[in-house]
Amino acid sequence: MEPVVLAAGTALVAAMASDAWEAARGALVDLWRKGKPEEAEAVGNELQRARTVALESRRTVDPDAEQALIGFWRMRLDHLLRERPDLARELRGVLEDDLVPTLGAGERDRATTLLGRAEAHDHARIYQAGRDQHIHGG
Repeated sequence: MEPVVLAAGTALVAAMASDAWEAARGALVDLWRKGKPEEAEAVGNELQRARTVALESRRTVDPDAEQALIGFWRMRLDHLLRERPDLARELRGVLEDDLVPTLGAGERDRATTLLGRAEAHDHARIYQAGRDQHIHGG
């Protein structure tokens, strides 16, 4: 599964409990409208039902329900990108522009640690690691 799918699924479910939910939902429906327009309305309805479950899982402190939602939406997004790989860049845009900004700091960290992003120019070097990194020599 693509890292952007993992991060987007996590951020999406976290965004369901935010005040900016309608904008986040709209961005996802728009993505579906571009990729599989015949499913866009149904996805919008699924997202609304999922929000009810997400809010209830937060109210009752049920992390298993929240994890199940994350897994479900990761699978839905993965399926969309498998059929329409050209939408990967747009999904990243939805993640960065519409989902992540709705999250609190802890949830933002949880979603974005699944992504690595680096940009180098000219003679720059980038070293990225998911954990410890030791560079020797010079």
